[in-house]
Amino acid sequence: MSLKKTLAVAALASVVAAGAAEARDQIRIVGSSTVYPFATAVAETFGKTTNFKTPIIESTGSGGGFKLFCAGVGEEHADITNASRAVKKSEIERCAENGVKEITEVKVGYDGIVMANSKSGKRMEITRKQIFLALAKDVPNAEGKLVANPYQKWSDIDPSLPDFKIEVLGPPPTSGTRDAFAELALEGGCKQFPDIKALKKSDKKKYKAVCHSVREDGAYIDAGENDNLIIQKLNANPDAFGVFGFSFLDQNSDTVQGSLIDGKEPLFEAIADGSYPVSRPLFFYVKNAHIGSVPGILEYLAEFTNDKAWGDEGYLTDKGLIPMPTEERAKYKAAVQALGAGS
Repeated sequence: MSLKKTLAVAALASVVAAGAAEARDQIRIVGSSTVYPFATAVAETFGKTTNFKTPIIESTGSGGGFKLFCAGVGEEHADITNASRAVKKSEIERCAENGVKEITEVKVGYDGIVMANSKSGKRMEITRKQIFLALAKDVPNAEGKLVANPYQKWSDIDPSLPDFKIEVLGPPPTSGTRDAFAELALEGGCKQFPDIKALKKSDKKKYKAVCHSVREDGAYIDAGENDNLIIQKLNANPDAFGVFGFSFLDQNSDTVQGSLIDGKEPLFEAIADGSYPVSRPLFFYVKNAHIGSVPGILEYLAEFTNDKAWGDEGYLTDKGLIPMPTEERAKYKAAVQALGAGS
């Protein structure tokens, strides 16, 4: 088939797909449980202040969101996916294979990942190195050899830590929060061991496996994508800890408290200035082919990227979002406006 004919067929396919998407009159959003409360707040405001229907939002986790988002173009596929990490190269390739070839990335702000417990318990002060020793699948022994994690109680790692068993409830492997926690907290502690750090140059794959693999013997409990469920379980068990985004800590600060990590408390200001060590950017991704086919996408994006929403005094800060600097917001707002001009 000639290139000209191939392009003609592709163009026809995109017209058919766009027509299928047009049959739906409500935006469909999937993805990150961390971004979910921010997207929901924007969707509710959007539904109340415009003539468009309030978007349907599913909390599927970042990985699950990309899987749904990249499945194809058309009515049955999501328009936007929220993510608590940047899209991976493999996900971009999967999107392209399924005809999702034009995607716009919008960074929405920053978030910290916390390790929290009930306020009825003592606040934890811990280092990333100790977090790695508590939760990694394999850890170095006294001779520096990697062995299956032997630590049962926090105090087994360091006498200054609590004298009760390690029990941490956290997100599943499909979650962007899990990915970011592994990269920022576990790897942050892992690379403080010189022999493991040296692996990064000699065997990058093994280095990542050691630093990112979470133990599976019950000390770390996969609590699914429902962060509210983790909060409930922490309140029921003062000896347990939970891993989730700062926004959930902020919303539940009457009952739970964030641990100090490397001497830094998870506070709005510390995440904003980068001094809190376990913080990350948040995103959403838009399927360009659906713009102009599904009503209201551009208007929803305009609401999200308005300073009254994501700005320094915007309503999303009340939900725990850490705003980007003014210049960075302007950059992403311009990208969104360019989408409107393009359509």
